[in-house]
Amino acid sequence: MLAQFLQFLFSGITVGATYALAALGFTLIYNASNVINFAQGEFIMLGGMLAVFFAQSGLPLPAAMLLAILVPAGVGVLIEKLAIEPVKGAETVSLIIITIGASLVIRGLAAVGFGKGTFSLPAFSGETPIDVLGATLMPQSLWVLGVTAAAVGALWYFFNYSLAGKAMLATACNRMAAQLVGIDTNGVLFLSFALSAGMGALGGILIAPLTLTAYDVGVMLGLKGFVAAVLGGLGNGLGAVVGGLLVGLIEALGAGYISSAYKDAIPFVLILLILFFMPRGLFGARLTERV
Repeated sequence: MLAQFLQFLFSGITVGATYALAALGFTLIYNASNVINFAQGEFIMLGGMLAVFFAQSGLPLPAAMLLAILVPAGVGVLIEKLAIEPVKGAETVSLIIITIGASLVIRGLAAVGFGKGTFSLPAFSGETPIDVLGATLMPQSLWVLGVTAAAVGALWYFFNYSLAGKAMLATACNRMAAQLVGIDTNGVLFLSFALSAGMGALGGILIAPLTLTAYDVGVMLGLKGFVAAVLGGLGNGLGAVVGGLLVGLIEALGAGYISSAYKDAIPFVLILLILFFMPRGLFGARLTERV
């Protein structure tokens, strides 16, 4: 029983780390612009698919991974420039519809460019499993957890010790006040979309050796990342990380002890419970009106 529980635990934490990166992406853009970007899942898909494409083209894996992060970051900036900026000040629902449209466009282009097959990325350090009290832990899971922790630490340092990070925080607190003190809030918005897309792509790269990747994997990963962001408290960075890990754990334990048939339904039952009983999330994100 212990071995079984540990197996579910390892699986849940691993996939939960990917949800945490997706949730951080939602949080970054929401704080900078009050936009909920439902194209976030496609950045995860692009990360995995581009890493496979560049690796199969002959590039070393580190270079393939770097390009697979930079290209989606550029796509994120293009979405902000071409889709969000022209309708600045539009209703929230309109902005959400625009990001859903951007998601459909990216997914369609990926289906045409990469095909509709399933692709795999080589594990970063082999596939020999590690035995932990009878449970199996794949080396790639350690990469997922380690790189996610490093990315979260880098973001913490960025927001606390860099001018650009502090400018993003100031914009999140009060956009007009930030403009009055000379902060380029448009530049902050570009940066938030680039960081959000890069975080999502990183998650897609890390999880691809474990779960494979395809043109349509971003749909569920993005939606579960949104559930994680809401669970933690939309707009709260720490909440995004905790929410991602919790969603992964609850999903894995539910699939293991109840039925794997309900694996994808569990996060959406969870978000209904959150919206009914804890609409501000675990970390009680302060509700503000942005004008």
